[in-house]
Amino acid sequence: MGIRYYKPTSPGRRNASVSDFSELTDKNKKPEKRLTEPLKKKGGRNNQGFITARHRGGGHKRMYRIIDFRRNDRDGTPAEVTHIEYDPNRSARIALIVYPDGVKRYILAPDGLKAGMTVTSGPNAETRLGNCLPLSKIPTGLTIHN
Repeated sequence: MGIRYYKPTSPGRRNASVSDFSELTDKNKKPEKRLTEPLKKKGGRNNQGFITARHRGGGHKRMYRIIDFRRNDRDGTPAEVTHIEYDPNRSARIALIVYPDGVKRYILAPDGLKAGMTVTSGPNAETRLGNCLPLSKIPTGLTIHN
């Protein structure tokens, strides 16, 4: 993930940095409609409508992307990564994967995952970038995420 650092031209710009979004495959792609749902803002209010956390609220409207964290219902089935997308609800990028039967899912995209790569899940999957294995099958010392 590329980071753009600003020059300290003012006290507010000092140590400022933003993502350059260079890892996204298509910056104008809309999210997959079946994999999103509305996200209601709380604005610092509890279930009775009273403000319990001050100075909260506002911001741009967001849709929640449904992420498949478990990936256990398609063990051994390879899926192709079609897009790396931006998710406004988290700091990680997400990857849209498509299984051979046409089912689409979002997964958290590890660093280095590119469009066109294949990922698999299950206890018999090999230890490669993007694959999902049970913790008992992951060798000691291997970097993991999620």
